[in-house]
Amino acid sequence: MTKPPSIVILTGAGISAESGIDTFRGGGGLWEQHRVEDVATPEAFARDPDLVLRFYDMRRAAIQTKLPNAAHQALARLEREWPGRVTVVTQNVDDLHERGGSQGVIHMHGEHLSAWCTACDTRHRWTGPLLDRPPCPTCGARALRPDIVWFGEIPYRMDDIQRALADADLFVSIGTSGAVYPAAGFVRLARELGARTLELNLERSQGSAWFDESRLGPASAVVTGWVEDLLT
Repeated sequence: MTKPPSIVILTGAGISAESGIDTFRGGGGLWEQHRVEDVATPEAFARDPDLVLRFYDMRRAAIQTKLPNAAHQALARLEREWPGRVTVVTQNVDDLHERGGSQGVIHMHGEHLSAWCTACDTRHRWTGPLLDRPPCPTCGARALRPDIVWFGEIPYRMDDIQRALADADLFVSIGTSGAVYPAAGFVRLARELGARTLELNLERSQGSAWFDESRLGPASAVVTGWVEDLLT
């Protein structure tokens, strides 16, 4: 019996933009009021931890007021109904995939609703502020930081991602800029390993030439349309 095709889906800021979550760069983007060097590097945290913690406390509070959109829900439907393996890898640090119904999402850049204790190396679901230096629930140390992969740090679960790409028959990129590595290189790796490649985006990404096909438009429209086509 032929194995059902395996699908790997990479999502970026564009899939959450319609839920009201700021995109990574550009006018109105997340970093408009802050230089990346001031809020998203280990050096920034060492230099001015209050600024960094306050920034992420605001982001953590904000995402809890947002709701998943039709694109998140469509991917959850695909996971439920597709006969083969579907792996969702996201660059996003919100939890909208999970609230939309997806299971086992790989958050390669970490999660806002998680705190990492640098003293005992444990991680805890976290919905409140970190600015007041709460103790770690495991060891009691006041060494919690946002569980976010900052610039200069290694993304999470790269071995799992590479195994999924090696097994993929179809690689789909949704709402990504194609500017942030290593995620921007996944399409090239997938192609070299024999997968077909598809881009679903508001506009062509920097790596658009590597895709076999591009469908352009708002995520809620193009993702739901693609899933419907695939399942019917």
